[in-house]
Amino acid sequence: MRDVVMMLDRDPQVTGMVSRPVEFVWEEGGRTVTHAPDLAIVLADGGIRLVDCPGSSGPSARLASRARVAGLCAKDAGWEHRFADAADPVALANGRWLSVYRHPRCSVDIPAARLRKAFASPIALLEGALRLGDPIATLPAVYHGLWHGLLSMAWDHVLSEKTPVVAVPAGPHREGARR
Repeated sequence: MRDVVMMLDRDPQVTGMVSRPVEFVWEEGGRTVTHAPDLAIVLADGGIRLVDCPGSSGPSARLASRARVAGLCAKDAGWEHRFADAADPVALANGRWLSVYRHPRCSVDIPAARLRKAFASPIALLEGALRLGDPIATLPAVYHGLWHGLLSMAWDHVLSEKTPVVAVPAGPHREGARR
């Protein structure tokens, strides 16, 4: 579940998240059954999504059965319910690396406008960092920009100094992501 939370943290459509937000209780076959979805996320459009995180092997028959009921309850409440998508292992590795740079201290000396200028057209990550100055000082800001979506790359390719990176156009939906 940790990896799901990490990847949701960088999703601009996710504005809030809480763990095990609700427990559904029902009678089935003469016994009480319960299920608490792993996460509830609040979406930018105000929607609520309940998420179950079954792991890499997918949902067990028991979880699938319970999630079916949770999905019906969610629908009645005007919410949606999903299983978390299995993330690409390379995207997860990139996410784990870049998530270390999510804090604003990583970009304090390089404003978004300078990042966008250095990466105005696709350029190798290290070459863009060099345009900004000493890469020891500028790479944290580049990684911060990638984490928060100010810069873009192919997440399903291994991140390296040769990774093509390009700026994402400025907009109110992105600027708030720099936290």
